[in-house]
Amino acid sequence: MARVFTLEEARVVLPQVQAVTRPVFELASSMAEELQAAEDREEEDRVESLQTRLESLMESWAEAVRELGPDVKGPWLVDFDSGDGYWCWAFPEEDLDHWHDYEGGFSSRIPVALKPGVRHG
Repeated sequence: MARVFTLEEARVVLPQVQAVTRPVFELASSMAEELQAAEDREEEDRVESLQTRLESLMESWAEAVRELGPDVKGPWLVDFDSGDGYWCWAFPEEDLDHWHDYEGGFSSRIPVALKPGVRHG
């Protein structure tokens, strides 16, 4: 069963998610540049190797984030189950400032301050 987070609990975990994400994002960006260069030079073996390594890196990142409790919804996109939707974070955002319901996705995010029932303290 997925963990449900209050906003405060999710914000406590967020720095760990950011710490896991930042170096992986930087490495993935570098690998993506290498991949593009290999594709431009039509180096098929290098392209295949880099694609495999990049996929593995992304899978490892997603697993590391899931071990912290939230769910991974896509590259650099993390959702914390709120019990009625998701507290939504995307790298490189500094804070957890958005929410969307279960049916919605990233494009339906609203500021946390507009979510009904959120207490600000």
